[in-house]
Amino acid sequence: MAAAAAEEKAVMVVGVDESEHSMYALQWTIDHFFLPFSSHGGNSPFKLVVVHAKPSPASSAGLVGPAAVEVLPIVEADLKRAATRIMERAKSICLEKSVHDVVIEAVEGDARNVLCDSVDKHHASVLVVGSHGYGAIKRAVLGSVSDYCSHHAHCTVTIVKKPKSKH
Repeated sequence: MAAAAAEEKAVMVVGVDESEHSMYALQWTIDHFFLPFSSHGGNSPFKLVVVHAKPSPASSAGLVGPAAVEVLPIVEADLKRAATRIMERAKSICLEKSVHDVVIEAVEGDARNVLCDSVDKHHASVLVVGSHGYGAIKRAVLGSVSDYCSHHAHCTVTIVKKPKSKH
């Protein structure tokens, strides 16, 4: 029993959405926690789980009443296409960097709750999220996923900020 537990890898969850910031966080995670081991012939001590929080159609449409019945199927189809596109992009990044032992999933709900729940579900040791770099006002209005997760996730949270591009 102890040998099986010793062989089990720690889980690292990375939250992704359509933003360049989250995809940068995924690339950064692979570059720092997976590539160094593979370039030396070893395996990373982490198992990678990439999670996309897919908004619910009702919350995205913001509609109630008879009009919602007509609009919701269209919104749902758009959200499914977006989720598929995001997951394919994440998968492509992993394959480009030769990370094959990865779980990629889309879970419906608010990103804050989805990521914290994924940490619990997968018994993750680390959660990685990208920072959009919002100012104080925008962060107060929209809420910060990284701030919420840093206070509520039951693991270490790494917030990756994409460097400003040099023009």
